[in-house]
Amino acid sequence: MRTPIIAGNWKMHNTIAAALELVKGIHYGLPWPGEVEVIVAPPTTAISKVADFLQDSYIQVAGQDLFWEESGAYTGEISGTLLQDAGASAVIIGHSERRQYFHETDATVNKKIKAALALQLMPIVCVGETLAEREAGQVTEVVRTQILEGLAGLTTAEVTDLVIAYEPIWAIGTGKTATPQQAEDVHVIIRHIIAEQFGNDAADAVRILYGGSVKPANSKELLSLPNVDGALVGGASLKAADFIEIIKSVS
Repeated sequence: MRTPIIAGNWKMHNTIAAALELVKGIHYGLPWPGEVEVIVAPPTTAISKVADFLQDSYIQVAGQDLFWEESGAYTGEISGTLLQDAGASAVIIGHSERRQYFHETDATVNKKIKAALALQLMPIVCVGETLAEREAGQVTEVVRTQILEGLAGLTTAEVTDLVIAYEPIWAIGTGKTATPQQAEDVHVIIRHIIAEQFGNDAADAVRILYGGSVKPANSKELLSLPNVDGALVGGASLKAADFIEIIKSVS
């Protein structure tokens, strides 16, 4: 049985004070979420304060990115060790915005996944196609390449310890959402690719989240799909009431 995950990616939003106000709203607004893991990914500046507040909470904290070296002369970067020290237990890797604006590649995603796993930080690995790629019928090809190159060199055990987030790029921050059937179809494709490369046990165990304009109005239908194991939520995670409704929709 795969435990669902609802993760909130706050992106470049919220000062420390605003981050604390938001996470307190979630923590106190939903005292217990049921059988679901809840994760928030604040901006790096707020991770430590948010994690300190959440020490006795069910809510876990993630970083939004990491560098693959533990330390060194890499100005502006943050390592997995530093994320852990701040209180993070997970990290988002390969988000489409990192790929688009900061030239993330499948090769650098691979390095980052290995760095996170070495420290037992749970990687949330993002994959997904552009609108042009979908319209050209290239969804399977694009996702296959991202998974095979991103997870290259990992063991079956390591693959079962990570999370994959399918985020169709055309649905991120646009208000557009993949239809339930579109989401389920790609999740099935992803699970099939994992089975081919790492075996059926890994494919059955790995959790695959959907991301792309998830909100209370559509979360229940999306999260009821058999191969959708949760959501990576963007804008709706910035409002405690909306994020709580999405968490509740799991059950």
